[in-house]
This record gives sequence, structure tokens and C-alpha cells, in this order.
Amino acid sequence: QVQLVESGGGLVQAGGSLGLSCAASGSMFRLDVMGWYRQAPGQQRELVATITSGGTTSYVDSVKGRFTISRDSAKNTVYLQMNSLIPEDTAVYYCNVRWYDIIRRVMRTSWGQGTQVTVSS
Repeated sequence: QVQLVESGGGLVQAGGSLGLSCAASGSMFRLDVMGWYRQAPGQQRELVATITSGGTTSYVDSVKGRFTISRDSAKNTVYLQMNSLIPEDTAVYYCNVRWYDIIRRVMRTSWGQGTQVTVSS
């Protein structure tokens, strides 16, 4: 099993920046797509950004040009740099990782525990 540990987040004023990181640990696995979701109160969980093992990135329209997703394969870690934050970015952010279970030869998905990001106006 792959465990994910998130760090970062917090409270920031509108226009500010925050960075999130998510480290994967475990054994006998190979990481595939890594990404970030967010869920605001009373709303459905929303896909924010993804990055493939080859480095191809995608973003939801509302964060394009402001957020940057990256990964460090040596550290099994994915990052989300959030700039020009607006109050609408306030949510719990979840790391999501698809990974290949080498022993069982199946693809699996793991979620981080979530970290709060609050942007004040």
C-alpha cells in the first residue's frame, strides 16, 4: 500500500502564495499520475491539477496561470505552488496518486489526508 503525507497549506491573504507537498511512501510500487483535488464546504470535490510520470501537466481553468504542479520522482513527491490566491481557492486540498502495485499487478489509487487552505479577502 502507498501512504501519502501532505504538508503545507494554511491561511493567506488574497494575492498571496502557498505551497503544498505530498510525499508517497511504501514498497513495491510505481507511481503513475499524481494530482491535487480540492473540496470547498458544501461543494463536490474538484480536480485541480495533474501531472503524469512523463511530466505532462493539466489544470482546471480556474487555476491556470496561477497554480503550478510539479513532481520529484526521486523523492516520490508532488508539489502544488499556488500564486495569486483568491478567496474562491479556499478549500481542503487532497493529494491523489495512481500507482501500480508490482506484487498484485494492478493499478490502485491513494488519497492524502487533506490540508486546509484558507484565503482571506
